[in-house]
Amino acid sequence: MKPITINSHYQWNCGEHQSSNSIIYIHTNQFDYQCCLCYLQVNFMNQINLFLELTRLKRPIGYMLLFWPCAWGLTLAYDFSNDIKIYFFYLILFFLGSVLMRSAGCIVNDILDRKFDKKVSRTKNRPIASKKVSISLGLFYASTLCLLALIVLLNFNYFTIILALGSMPLAFTYPLMKRFTYWPQLFLGVTFNYGLILGWTSINNEINLLPLVFYLGAIFWTLGYDTIYGFQDIKDDEIIGLKSTSIKFKTKPYFFLFLCYSVFFLSLIFIGFNNDMKKIYFIFLILVFFQMFFKQLKNLNIKSESSCLEVFKSNNVLGALIFVGLLISKY
Repeated sequence: MKPITINSHYQWNCGEHQSSNSIIYIHTNQFDYQCCLCYLQVNFMNQINLFLELTRLKRPIGYMLLFWPCAWGLTLAYDFSNDIKIYFFYLILFFLGSVLMRSAGCIVNDILDRKFDKKVSRTKNRPIASKKVSISLGLFYASTLCLLALIVLLNFNYFTIILALGSMPLAFTYPLMKRFTYWPQLFLGVTFNYGLILGWTSINNEINLLPLVFYLGAIFWTLGYDTIYGFQDIKDDEIIGLKSTSIKFKTKPYFFLFLCYSVFFLSLIFIGFNNDMKKIYFIFLILVFFQMFFKQLKNLNIKSESSCLEVFKSNNVLGALIFVGLLISKY
C-alpha cells in the first residue's frame, strides 16, 4: 500500500478528535496482481498449445497408425472365450502407449531435424525449428512421455516388456535414416508396426509364423503410405539433400505403391486362411481392397500436396476396417 490523495475531501482534520490530519491508504497493487494473473494464464495456454503442436496431439493420424498394428496383433492372439475385460484393458494400454510414444517420437524427430525443418516450407514453423520451444525443454517433455509409457508397459508380461525395450533404439533413430538411405520409410515400417508383435506376445509367450507374416505385410503397408506422405516434401527434400522412397520412385510411383499394398493385402489373405477366419473377415477384406486400390491409389495425385495428405490420412480408415474384421471374426 502507499498513501494517495484522490480529492481534498479524502483528507480531513481530526483535531476535534484530538488527532492530526489523516491520509487514506489505498491498495494500488490490485491492478498489477490482475495483470500478472492474466499474463500467467495467457503464457500457460501458449505453452499448452506449443506442447500440443510439438507432440502432434491435435493430429491423431500419427498415433492411430501406430495403434492399429498393436490392436491387430492383440486381436489375432486373444482367445475371446476368456474374460473380455482383459482384452479391452490391454487395448486401452496399447492405445495409451501409442499416444505417448508417438508424442515422444515427434519431439525427438523435431530436435534431430530442426536444421532441415527450417528449410522446408511445411515444417519451418514447428516449435523447435522456429525456436519457440528450446531443445532442453523438448528433451524434458520427451523424457517425461517415455517415463509414462514405461509405466504403461510394466502392465504386460516380461517377454513383451523386453521386446518393447529392445525396440527403443529403432523408435528414436528413424529421423537419421533419411540422411543416409533412400529407404527411411522401410525403417519406419519396421518401427511403426513393431506393436503388432507386442500385441501378439502380450497374450502368447512365443512368436510363430502367423504374426511374422502379418508384421512383414504391415511393413509394406507403412512403406506405401509414408511414401505417399513424402511426396508433399519431395521438392524441398531434393534441394536440401534428404532421401526418401518418394524421391527414389518418383518416376514410377504408382507401380511401387501398388507393389507395397499388394504385399500387404496378400499377408491379410494369408492370415485369414491360416487362422481359419470366419467369412465375415473376407468380406471386410473386399472393403480393404477397394479402400487401398481404388479410394487411395486411383484418386492419388502425387503432384498435389492436399491429395497426398488426404490419401495418407485415409489409412486410418483402412486400419479400422482390418481391426473390425479381425474382431468380428474372432469374437
